Amino acid sequence: MKHLLKKHRMLSVGIFLAAVLSIIYAAILSPAGKSTGSFSEFCTTLFREEMKSNTMNLHFTLKDPKAAGIDSYEITLGSLSGDSPHNQARQLKKLSEELKKYSHRSLKGKDRLTCRLLSDYISRQQNLAAYPYYDEPLTPSGGVTSQLPVLLAEYTFRNTRDIKDYLGLLSQMDTYFLGILDYEQKKADAGLFMSDEACLKVIEGCEVFTEHPDDNFLIDTFSNRLNAMDGLTDTQKNAYLKQHSKVLSDHVIPAYSQMIKGLTMLLGRGHNNWGLCNFPEGKAYYEAVVSADTGCDDSVEDLFSQIAKARREDLTFCQNLLEKNPKLASQSPKPDAALKEENAMLSRLQKEILTDFPAPPQTEVEICHVDPALSEYLAPAFYITAPIDDISHNRIYINDAKNDTDIYYFTTLAHEGYPGHLYQTICTSSYGAPEVRSLLNYPGYTEGWATYTEMQAFYYAGLNPDLASLLQHNQAATLSLYATADIGIHYFGWEKEKTAAFWSEYGVDDTATVNKITDLILEEPGNYLKYYVGYLKFRQMREQLALENKSFSVSAFHEAILRTGPSPFSVLEETVRDQLK
Repeated sequence: MKHLLKKHRMLSVGIFLAAVLSIIYAAILSPAGKSTGSFSEFCTTLFREEMKSNTMNLHFTLKDPKAAGIDSYEITLGSLSGDSPHNQARQLKKLSEELKKYSHRSLKGKDRLTCRLLSDYISRQQNLAAYPYYDEPLTPSGGVTSQLPVLLAEYTFRNTRDIKDYLGLLSQMDTYFLGILDYEQKKADAGLFMSDEACLKVIEGCEVFTEHPDDNFLIDTFSNRLNAMDGLTDTQKNAYLKQHSKVLSDHVIPAYSQMIKGLTMLLGRGHNNWGLCNFPEGKAYYEAVVSADTGCDDSVEDLFSQIAKARREDLTFCQNLLEKNPKLASQSPKPDAALKEENAMLSRLQKEILTDFPAPPQTEVEICHVDPALSEYLAPAFYITAPIDDISHNRIYINDAKNDTDIYYFTTLAHEGYPGHLYQTICTSSYGAPEVRSLLNYPGYTEGWATYTEMQAFYYAGLNPDLASLLQHNQAATLSLYATADIGIHYFGWEKEKTAAFWSEYGVDDTATVNKITDLILEEPGNYLKYYVGYLKFRQMREQLALENKSFSVSAFHEAILRTGPSPFSVLEETVRDQLK
């Protein structure tokens, strides 16, 4: 069994998406104001106000803000302080009351679905908001300090306004980080601060970023983007480079330095080194996290049972397959010889998926590699979502420090690219999803889809079909172990001994390996449930609908999912079933 699961991440920028800057908001919605217009007008106003409230989100969400009715905006990273959780609760309540003016039953088509999703999403976020200071914006690999540099490096320069916006955002980073520290201070005062081990990892990541300020990778990425722009004179480029250097030295490096200092002062304030259930309301908060992260309404106990049942089925399948063909255990899981490099892998995936998935719209794909300075602190791979008004160019990032060129590299590209995140994003966009839905984050759908399609990719690599099946079921069983341990530690209160015993049952006895797995689970509660529970729900839905429909088409099933777009699974299954009638 492949014991140490790789973490994937769709690096999206949107006001609600927990993978990026907006994690610190825990999905704050700014007031849309009183509306007496149509539901469509309400959604348009909400979308525009949200976009204007965070320039980073605006830039990555829209290529042409003016075409979306956003003519002017202030440059801002948003804000976070110790008062943010209470502001969040008030804002969510206000928006919920505003939305109640519209009944989804009186609406039609996409408006009806959008209204249901807004109501559902706000409700799940309100459940989270009931537990102020439990959210953590500074996780070692998925938090603000590690993700922000990647987003800055990816900030596309389409015109001189983009350059000025970028420099303006950089100049706010020290103030922005002070707000985060204020929030962390309030967390500590509430007895909810992170463990020293997690805190030291965040500090270490900040130290790596500031280690060589005159050779920071943002310097090269900024220069490269300037050189790639048409119409800039050398004089203009030099002026921008000089301004960028000053902003880095005056605001960016000091921001990370003050973060190091502030977090160092908070060391020792974290009194819980283990699962969420050891906090006063940690168990209830974990239930809210699981609901928001998975987008399903099953109880944690029920999910725990479903995961165990699915794992037994996968392991039994593997056992029966090996009994039938023992030689599979010694066969190399290498893709065929034609798949020696990443572009060939992507090309193969784009071609092979057409038997099971609808044809995607045409788009360019670029594979980039994480800067070595950040490799230790970022996921093995991630996809940065394309603007909703321009899906013509997409980027997948690969962390070379955490990947091998084997079958799992191939399936990683499937997870991030085709038929995973990239494919889902451009397909759903091409089907005309309303722009306001880009504000809603359903990671159970997005990560579940990418994991579900990653499992499909084993059959596209030119492997022996039985070997592909063995690897796929083994991977599913492995991921289920992470999900089970996540629930065990954060909900049922498994201590170290119980956790180690659980892994030992499945042949994982190495203490260092178990500790590494446990650290990942402790740093981001519920994270693995996004992947596995989401995957499991897609698997269950497919099996159930295939039983109900003798003319069931896998491609039509996938198309219905993509047309519906990110949703809670109760709404998704209902909508998909209606489309397949």
